[in-house]
Amino acid sequence: METESRLRELLVLGLGGDSAAYHGFLKALGAHLRAYFRKRLFQRPDEVEDLVQETLLAVHNQRHTYRSDQPLTAWVHAIARYKLVDMLRARASREALTDPLDDELEVFAQSDTDAADAKRDLGKLLDTLPDKQRLPIVHVKVEGLSVVEASKLTGMSESAIKIGVHRGMKALAARIRGMV
Repeated sequence: METESRLRELLVLGLGGDSAAYHGFLKALGAHLRAYFRKRLFQRPDEVEDLVQETLLAVHNQRHTYRSDQPLTAWVHAIARYKLVDMLRARASREALTDPLDDELEVFAQSDTDAADAKRDLGKLLDTLPDKQRLPIVHVKVEGLSVVEASKLTGMSESAIKIGVHRGMKALAARIRGMV
């Protein structure tokens, strides 16, 4: 509370034309902002002073928007938070732009044949199941039909579709475990 009232008094005097009070306000606010940013940027101490200066400049440029009936520190912290978020966004986009693609070439090394191989392997596994398990899995899990749609398509009851999916998935899981 002491900081709030001291800073508010200095700002109000400064806005009234007292340049020494305004200078004192900026100096005291700078110390307050350094502590605020150090807590949040302990891994990036080099960024603290830049943010303090940017925030002080923003406070100076926006001083006409301060309403004396509102808490000063809340107004200042809102500005400081925006400056911090802006810095973090800018840093993240710069880091994303400078990430070397060489490290991620594995993404491009994958080919369409992997998908075809997986589809063929899934087909072989599904062929090992009886129709009452295979058909519900194909229609519901592979094709994405609803249980009702699969029931109408196969002539099986909705319960039989649900049971077929459940038992078929258990059987597939057991077969895959047996392969590993």
